[in-house]
Amino acid sequence: MDMFRDRTVVVAVTAGIAAYKSAMLVRELKAADAEVLVIMTKAATEFITPLTLETLSQNPVAVEMFDRENKWDLEHIALADRADVFIIAPATANIIGKSANGIADDLVSTTVLTMMSSVPILMAPSMNDRMWENPIVQQNVKALEKVGVRFVGPELGKLADGRTGMGRMASIEDILTTAQTLIQK
Repeated sequence: MDMFRDRTVVVAVTAGIAAYKSAMLVRELKAADAEVLVIMTKAATEFITPLTLETLSQNPVAVEMFDRENKWDLEHIALADRADVFIIAPATANIIGKSANGIADDLVSTTVLTMMSSVPILMAPSMNDRMWENPIVQQNVKALEKVGVRFVGPELGKLADGRTGMGRMASIEDILTTAQTLIQK
């Protein structure tokens, strides 16, 4: 399974309960021979540690925009120059809203804005069904789709609060299939 051989995939992890699934996504991307670079929001580190994603990606994980202790080139522009596809999984209502409205106040949101004009972006939303159905969130999704951002999911299923609704992050398989389609364009 080498569908990502010689490809660089940047994975952004944001602060949602589905952040643990990002570890599986990174593992599968590495198994498919991708070079995987991971960035995280600071809040995402409350759900999954950078160490877990560093171990799986075999690369340092960037959280802070101006972290000079990390020897990896962290600049958002450098990431845009290296990436073949940018996957945000999970994509929270927060990062969707920031991206749709041009807000760049951390490493992930700045990277989204930098890559939007040059790299295929795939968002895998994950949130409570009431948040997903919020008209403002839907408006933000439509705005991002108009500028070429691709969405996969969310899916109907059991949510973190125990209810069933639309809001589960898409399966890792669906994310990989969609990302491969974006790379091939």
